[in-house]
Amino acid sequence: MYQSLVKPLLFKLDAERAHHLIFENLKRAYRVPGMPALLRGLYDLRHPNLEREVFGLPFRNPVGLAAGFDKNAELTDELGALGFGFVEIGTVTPRPQPGNPAPRLFRLPSDAALINRMGFNNDGAAAAATRLRHRRDRDLVIGGNIGKNKDTPNELAAHDYVACVEALHEVVDYFVVNVSSPNTPNLRQLQEREPLIALLGQVQERNQSLPKPRPLLLKIAPDLTDTQLDDILLIARETNLSGLVATNTTIGRGGLTTAADQVTALGAGGLSGRPLRQRATEVIRYLSHHSRGQLPIIGVGGIHSAADAREKLEAGASLLQLYSGFIYEGPSLPKQINQVLARKHS
Repeated sequence: MYQSLVKPLLFKLDAERAHHLIFENLKRAYRVPGMPALLRGLYDLRHPNLEREVFGLPFRNPVGLAAGFDKNAELTDELGALGFGFVEIGTVTPRPQPGNPAPRLFRLPSDAALINRMGFNNDGAAAAATRLRHRRDRDLVIGGNIGKNKDTPNELAAHDYVACVEALHEVVDYFVVNVSSPNTPNLRQLQEREPLIALLGQVQERNQSLPKPRPLLLKIAPDLTDTQLDDILLIARETNLSGLVATNTTIGRGGLTTAADQVTALGAGGLSGRPLRQRATEVIRYLSHHSRGQLPIIGVGGIHSAADAREKLEAGASLLQLYSGFIYEGPSLPKQINQVLARKHS
């Protein structure tokens, strides 16, 4: 039904408008008596073989939703009913901000890809925290993807990340430091060795001072060289990170079937979806091999099928996240992946 009816209608709309339409209708439907149970019956697969413990947290299945979809923690219960084992909200910044001017989200249907330059549009950390305090599905693991406000200079970025930790630590289960989005000016400069050590050191110091410190992860770009990946692993050890998220969107445009002039006309932004699959897997494999499998990795990038999911796990990922694949393949994708994974480990 999604592929034959819902998707063609949604794809006739502007991509961001379609996103908001999905949100509004899912929230509305979930309030109908009996609908939560119906959604869980259709989409949520529970099986002992799917359960995981990663960085000390119990996941009911390894398929999560990547940051960027539910930026403001508005749909965590609904997304849990659709079969996700965890949901990563954000990217959240300390203060609300509108993000970049629209249009800022574009589809490349022939490549099953998206280009976005959203720019950390969100309601701010306090609003997200308030919503999470009222969620009902307490078994669903929630990650908090955190960033800095656009007008915060890089030399003060740590203050923003620490402020997010302070606002969200009681309502999320783990944190992801996002310095790899290409859509906030100069943000990726924070991935360089010295700024990153300083940033993560301050964030981790505050995190560890809290009554219940949360696992702290770092989300990295797929555009890093092997030398830069080696630095990331050294920094992860030095700052006692619990894991990595690999990978964010890419600034590359290689291997697309969409006409180059069409792609150029869309402008800047991060590319996600099927074209990212191979590179994301290469990064996961490299990080897993060079860390000897000791550093948990959340694998994300181009997962559109159960075969793609297996590829990421075999490369060394402990958990998975969907984004573009969820949009292109529809709400049944988490269950399809989990069905295969449950059988594989039977």
